[in-house]
Amino acid sequence: MTRGLRILARTVLALALLLAALLVLVATFDWNRIKPALNQRVSAELGREFAIEGDLSVIWQREEGEGGWRALLPWPHFVAEKLHLGNPEWAKGGDFVTLERVEFRVAPLPLLWQQLSIPRIDLGSPKASVRRLSDGRNNWTFELPEKPQDGQQQGSSWSLDIGTIGFDKGQVKVDDAQTGTRLDILIDPLGKPIPFSELLPAKGARPAATTAQDYAFGWQAKGSYKSQPLDGKGKAGGLLALQNADLPFPLQAEIKAGDTRIALLGTLTDPRELGALDLRLQLSGKSLAQLYPLTGVTLPETPAYSTDGRLVAQLQEPGGAKFHYQGFNGRIGGSDIHGDLTYVASQPRPKLSGTLTSEQLRFADLGPLIGADSRAGQQARGVTTRQPTDKVLPVEEFRTERWRAMDADVNFTGKRIQHSEKLPFTDLSTHVLLDDGLLSLAPLRFGVAGGDLDSTIRLDGRRMPLTGRAQIKARHFKLKALFPNVQAMRNSLGELNGTADLSGTGNSVAALLGTANGDVQMLVNDGTISRNLMEIAGLNMGNYLVGRLFGDEEVKINCAAADLGLKDGLMTPRLFVFDTENALVRIDGNANFRNERLDLSVNPDSKGMRVFSLRSPLYVRGTFKNPQAGVQTVPLVVRGAGMLALGVAVAPAAALLALVAPAAGGGEGNACQPLLQQMHKR
Repeated sequence: MTRGLRILARTVLALALLLAALLVLVATFDWNRIKPALNQRVSAELGREFAIEGDLSVIWQREEGEGGWRALLPWPHFVAEKLHLGNPEWAKGGDFVTLERVEFRVAPLPLLWQQLSIPRIDLGSPKASVRRLSDGRNNWTFELPEKPQDGQQQGSSWSLDIGTIGFDKGQVKVDDAQTGTRLDILIDPLGKPIPFSELLPAKGARPAATTAQDYAFGWQAKGSYKSQPLDGKGKAGGLLALQNADLPFPLQAEIKAGDTRIALLGTLTDPRELGALDLRLQLSGKSLAQLYPLTGVTLPETPAYSTDGRLVAQLQEPGGAKFHYQGFNGRIGGSDIHGDLTYVASQPRPKLSGTLTSEQLRFADLGPLIGADSRAGQQARGVTTRQPTDKVLPVEEFRTERWRAMDADVNFTGKRIQHSEKLPFTDLSTHVLLDDGLLSLAPLRFGVAGGDLDSTIRLDGRRMPLTGRAQIKARHFKLKALFPNVQAMRNSLGELNGTADLSGTGNSVAALLGTANGDVQMLVNDGTISRNLMEIAGLNMGNYLVGRLFGDEEVKINCAAADLGLKDGLMTPRLFVFDTENALVRIDGNANFRNERLDLSVNPDSKGMRVFSLRSPLYVRGTFKNPQAGVQTVPLVVRGAGMLALGVAVAPAAALLALVAPAAGGGEGNACQPLLQQMHKR
């Protein structure tokens, strides 16, 4: 053997001995010796206390599944027990995260090209306490200490690759002062994975994805969210899917928050970047308005509801996260509801838009929109303001503070209205606009008795109290459709036409009308009035008046004309007359919407020489809820003076002429036209 070969052999032997000694040193080294330095270094880097209080060890093992010469390479397996990561100083102690055990292994070959590859990390009994104060400070954001800058900072050339993260039963406590959230969450592996397709519904709305990672974990949550009691449970995928943007992450949940129940099933795409959601979403509760504290979406007061649809969300849109609740079906009270809604979390305010349709709308279900539902209905949806028993006008206040939280542009159509015989509404359509607290129903249209009730409603919630204006037009209401059970009306060609322009201030219907200013005008021609008609309408007071004025017979009405003015909630007639075949009846006095009281006098003026018993002037007094009618003991007018008194009503008569509609078939004008023209000439 030459001298050079001897030197090479000695060098190789020395290196082999050195490597063997190094391997022996690594295998037998007590890694607990470095814990103090390691704890101190990590604490300094994270800016909060870190400690490994248990054993720290490294075990060298061959990796199962490796083939060829790679199977000969031992992999280091790191095991640490009883780990604690503390809170920032403002949290005044306690732990952010604790772990009973952490175990992971490192692939040796990728270290050669500066890649730290960890195929799997196992966490034993993880516990986390997540906190956020009302000022926004939280314990999951790390304020890392600044490093001295010696020249230009260069980024690290090392990369980190983590595969699967597994853990056994874990606990998370959430205390968020900003949202009023306090939750205890328990996460537990399912033991045996559940295929995503196994939980897909056989019918109803479905997410588009039919394949995704299996469900790997179950969870339970209990506490409060947005200051409402919350109780929920569900399933989620394994943490492996968090690393794969192409593999949908499965979600399933059943949640009860206050009186609201939420069920969802579907997928989250690209979980690390919160890419998109595709869920079947079912909602139910006592009122849609109760979704506001949970979601921030401003919705009206309604009866109990339930919906079932597909929710598709793009969470990283440039203009704000976009949620599309599409093709949903459900019920609100006794009415069906269908439609598509889109919610965009834009700035300066999010916006809700879409189209809603009801094939059969129950008229009673519209009552909660203005606080006019029954006492039982108010109790069912948890309304604290109860309607006084002696009041008719709804006193429940609009929640204008919510109107500026969101904009809206929604079209609603009720194709068929289910109603009683007393309310001959047939259909409904409206366009709801909400813009920075200004609420508009433009238009709000009802089909009524063969005619149309068209209105524009504007409520300005930017002011306190709000201001409102209503412009209403009633056209071509057919009297035979208004009163289908009155025999004398069945062949009537008469109509009701009217108009109103009212404005007021107040946060409820009662307050708005109690301060209202404006005008109301109405014409009815070619009708019939009788006790039977009053009984159908449920007007006991009217029944009494008709009996006093006309007896028990049906009396033909040639024309009923009203021109009413409102000033600060006090309605007074400028002109209010009934022209019948027997008499001309004039109504004077006022109706006070502020205190809901009536003070009216009904003055009949006989035509010709007919004599009626008890045809003296009558009065109507009392409250809207309990009006009282009777005979005036001292006549207020002289018989026959009614027509002369109408001479002061020239202007009202001229205004009402605009409401005269042509007779059916293009014939002569209706029966009101001669009366109004006669008054206009006086």
